[in-house]
Amino acid sequence: MVGGGVALVVLTARSIVGTLIVPRGLSSWISRAVGRVTRAPFVFVADRCTRYETKDRVLAPQAPLTLLALLLCWLGLFLVAYTALVFGLSDIGLGEALRQAGSSMFTLGFDTSRQADVTALEFAAAATGPLVIALQIAYLPTIYAAYNRRETDVTLLQSRAGEPAWGPEVLARHRLVNILDSLPEFYRGWERWAADVAESHTNYPSLIDFRSPRPLRSWVVGLLAVLDSAALYLAIAPSRAPSEARLCLRMGFTCLREICDALRLSYDPDPRPDLLLQLEYAEFLGAVHRLEEVAFPMERTPEEAWAHFRGWRVNYEGTAYALTARLDAVPALWSGSRRRSAAVMAPDRPPDRLPESPDVTHPPSYGRFKA
Repeated sequence: MVGGGVALVVLTARSIVGTLIVPRGLSSWISRAVGRVTRAPFVFVADRCTRYETKDRVLAPQAPLTLLALLLCWLGLFLVAYTALVFGLSDIGLGEALRQAGSSMFTLGFDTSRQADVTALEFAAAATGPLVIALQIAYLPTIYAAYNRRETDVTLLQSRAGEPAWGPEVLARHRLVNILDSLPEFYRGWERWAADVAESHTNYPSLIDFRSPRPLRSWVVGLLAVLDSAALYLAIAPSRAPSEARLCLRMGFTCLREICDALRLSYDPDPRPDLLLQLEYAEFLGAVHRLEEVAFPMERTPEEAWAHFRGWRVNYEGTAYALTARLDAVPALWSGSRRRSAAVMAPDRPPDRLPESPDVTHPPSYGRFKA
């Protein structure tokens, strides 16, 4: 009994240290088990929702409640461990041992023992309960600070890529309003964003399941859209594409791979550039047509560009699709399939109204811009 109690104390303490203190994302069977158990009922209900917005509302509380469940699990395991130790080191019954351990752990002080070895255990238990709760409370500001940093750029992406985000829409909108010269800074910012997310979400894996405040936004879909826009730009206009696009692509697929490692999702670490994509050529042609509508400057034909685009996308398509399916992210264009069939959503586009006819929504007159 005493040996089992000591082992349980050590295992629980290791889980707490790895989750809340060591900045490395050390997982334990306790945190993984709690995550699976807590996630299962939310997924069960969400899979039976027909509208994506309803599914997102169902899944939104899952990650915060997992943190609460993990705290309760740690406290419960410590209570069991100290009960076993008190029971093994004294001549009292199991019920009385539970009463003494609980009184000490939660600092209630209504029951105690006069045995020296048991008193030492009670002091340890009295320190353990408040310490675990304090560590969890101190952990929350770090989590939510990283969450706010992540969501700021995801929100900013709405005006550049639509909602839900789509890679070709990034290029089309920048061309539409003649701000292609802002793309180097845009890709530079998302390179740093990907590095920040890779660091924070692997050190604190609970962040991965935290959903965006709005149902049609998703951090993984946003990153996928940015990577697709960079790959598409490099494929169709390599001499015009900013060098920052290459750096963003590299950091972006590195971020996705590190997060897949944290979730223990498999992927090909060195894919061949001529591998077949899940994205079909017909879908790629649809994106090219969207860019032709806005007279986007192109240096290659769609057939030539497809080979280069595919060579970029093989590096991140598998990891991105695995994460969008795992997280039930918004079913945006070019974001893969979900566990349950879902209608693919195209990005919303603001109405095109002119000063001379403010009440009329005009079809896009993209011919205004010269190639």
